[in-house]
Amino acid sequence: MSTRAPARRRDPVVPGQHGAWGFLGLPLLLGIAAAGWSFWLVPLIVAWVAGYPSSWALSGLLTARRPERFRRAALVWTPICVLAGATVLVTHPWLGWVLVVYALLFGVNLHQARVRRERSLANDLVLIAECVLLVPVVAGVVAGEGFTPPWTAMTTPTVFAAAVVTALTLIGSTLHVKSLIRERANPSYTHASRVFALAAPVVVYLVCGQWWLVLPFVLLAARALWWHDPSWRPARIGLVELAGLVSVGTAGFLAF
Repeated sequence: MSTRAPARRRDPVVPGQHGAWGFLGLPLLLGIAAAGWSFWLVPLIVAWVAGYPSSWALSGLLTARRPERFRRAALVWTPICVLAGATVLVTHPWLGWVLVVYALLFGVNLHQARVRRERSLANDLVLIAECVLLVPVVAGVVAGEGFTPPWTAMTTPTVFAAAVVTALTLIGSTLHVKSLIRERANPSYTHASRVFALAAPVVVYLVCGQWWLVLPFVLLAARALWWHDPSWRPARIGLVELAGLVSVGTAGFLAF
């Protein structure tokens, strides 16, 4: 009787944290809503989206116990990220300073991965900072080219409001999901999630003064208070969070 060897699982090409893709999309949507559109956003978007699996793969190569598992993903995503990023960097060389900031933040991610704390709240907050920073970067790319960052376009009240909305949405989502999954046995996370969700609509109104943006935060507060069910499967939780991110992004286009 012949025995068939078990099929060898192929090395992963995309990260397992599927919720992070929504985190990548929200600052793009709000940045465009606040600053408008430019053709040069196309390579920026490609570099931004490819940068997530690329940084995940590079982190795995440098810190994982089996770094060879991440080689395939690095070969797929890193060239895409580099080529797209170089395209927009040639015409917007001021983005070199942005790369320095992101490199420093990535260094924090690497440290967290080395000490096996890549799922920690601190590491999540670094990811959120990277996302929030993209909002003024989008505005700067739309504003023009050159060696000097277009600070005026990157610091308008509308861009500032879009960055605040991005931060509030992503921090609230992170606290809520952690209170349902990894920290479901820790009541402090549930309390923090609910307090933050209740405060967010007030902050949004004070910063933006737009009811279109307040409405999705009222819905997010309702989900933190009444739809807090740790028995939900992660996929269901993720769909609710994705709906929340989409509602905030849509409201941004109506408000800005």
